[in-house]
Amino acid sequence: MSTVTRLRPAPDTVVGGVALLSIELLVVVVYLLLVPGLPTSPTFYGYLLVPFVWINAAVWALARTEVPAVSVRRKAAAAGVGVGYLLVLGYAGGLFGPGVGAAATGARVSFAFPPGWSPAVVYSGASLRLVLLPFKLFGYLVLAYLVAVTVLDASGGLAAGVLGLFSCVSCTLPVIAAAVSGFVGGAGALAAAASAQSYGLSTVVFVVTVALLTWRPSVGLWRAATRLRS
Repeated sequence: MSTVTRLRPAPDTVVGGVALLSIELLVVVVYLLLVPGLPTSPTFYGYLLVPFVWINAAVWALARTEVPAVSVRRKAAAAGVGVGYLLVLGYAGGLFGPGVGAAATGARVSFAFPPGWSPAVVYSGASLRLVLLPFKLFGYLVLAYLVAVTVLDASGGLAAGVLGLFSCVSCTLPVIAAAVSGFVGGAGALAAAASAQSYGLSTVVFVVTVALLTWRPSVGLWRAATRLRS
């Protein structure tokens, strides 16, 4: 089988991708038609596209990733690593953080921003603050899943996989990017999250990380096949 054939996507993948892109385009067009007075600058259109870049990359990764056949105990341990990674990402990226004390305003769902940025779930409590932007929440969940699969797929067992995360550039970069493009909590947390802050860095890092964590098992299989042929 040629390299071109192996890299060619399956027909159902193409159909699913076209359907997803069509739905996203329809959602954006409807938003632009229904909301008056929107900016027309390239920056704003880039702002509109950011959530769909995250979502599409995450969906692609889920479709391409398979969970290795390992024991239930090892899967549970890897899931724990994934949850821990998700908590670090969520805190660094502003999905949750310390509460706002006496300024607590409770929970609300905001539709004030474009699709993907909203509907956003916002909670401002005395001890906990949540700002759940749909695309970031979904993207971070997929990254945590990919990290858990990476730990499962690591040669040398679970311990080797966990230790490998500390030297995995593709695993640590999203945390750094999330912290850089994060925001300060408080009553204006949602506005800060969807303001003119640049999400370019975190978006590029997210896409690259998804690609690396998804491709990595394929590279490992290719190397194993190469060794068997030699």
